[in-house]
Amino acid sequence: MSEHPATISTLDRLRDSRVLSACEFLLAAAIILGHNVFRVVPNEVPILFVLALLSVRLRNGGFAAIGLRRPDSWRRIVAIALAAAAVRIVLDLVLIEPVTAMFWPPAVEPAGADSVAGNLRIAALALVIVWTFAAFGEEVVYRGYLILRGGEAGGGSAAAYLVAMVLAAILFGYGHYYKGPSGIVSSGIAGLIFGIAYLWSGRNLWTCVLAHGFVDTVAVAWAYLGLDD
Repeated sequence: MSEHPATISTLDRLRDSRVLSACEFLLAAAIILGHNVFRVVPNEVPILFVLALLSVRLRNGGFAAIGLRRPDSWRRIVAIALAAAAVRIVLDLVLIEPVTAMFWPPAVEPAGADSVAGNLRIAALALVIVWTFAAFGEEVVYRGYLILRGGEAGGGSAAAYLVAMVLAAILFGYGHYYKGPSGIVSSGIAGLIFGIAYLWSGRNLWTCVLAHGFVDTVAVAWAYLGLDD
């Protein structure tokens, strides 16, 4: 039996609803803060990863909406990702760390980071984690999902996506609340850099996945060589 036209129209309006997109964005923000700041919900990344994929599949019809699609030019995507990673690393070393050190203690390292030094097995495991959980999982959530829903909530204009990118970067900073004030600022600026790369590439998610992975790979390499101090 075919669906009634009124029912189809209602479903279409629901899928396109700016209010629903705003509610999803606010729910995601509450989950991020609830875990990282208030510690009342489990880790936000697995929760929002599943929510993002379900929501995008049901409301947008496919994962291309968050940028999980084959780019026209992999060379361009990799070039933007490398540039973003380089900016992130250099800016952190020459500006963010010196400035935040004037006000707060150094950023707290992730748990177990001290065990990477000189341990090839732990370093290899760390690389697996940063490329799956961090680079892919976090980028699906913070760049793909949050920017999509925030942009939709703002009407889908270029300005709306830009504002959504900034808000997602702020939440990304608070997603690293355990690092302390210096780490929140550093991660928030990283979110801005990854977000700019995402928008610059036409919202192709592989750009910021690669950029995030490149940055974290350098961090693991430095930790393995004992250079992270």
